[in-house]
Amino acid sequence: MAQQFNAQNIKKRLSLLVFIKGSTAPLVLYSEDTPALYEELNTLLKTNQVVLVEKETTGPLKKVCFYSNQIAALALQEEQYV
Repeated sequence: MAQQFNAQNIKKRLSLLVFIKGSTAPLVLYSEDTPALYEELNTLLKTNQVVLVEKETTGPLKKVCFYSNQIAALALQEEQYV
C-alpha cells in the first residue's frame, strides 16, 4: 500500500553543488549557511589566487578539500525531504 505524505511533513533544504574540472559528478555539500558558502566560493572564483578550500559539512560528506582553481561551476539546489 502506497504511503501518503502530508504536505506539512515535507521540508526543504539547500545544498551546494560544486562542479570540479574533469569530474563527472558534482560534490554535494550541506552546511548550516549554504548561501554564505556559495558566496564564499563564488568570490574565490573571481580571484586569480589558488587556494586550498577545506570545509566541514553537515551532510554525508563530513570534510572536503579541493583547490579553488579546479572549480568549474557552482549551483544552489533546493531539495525536498520528509
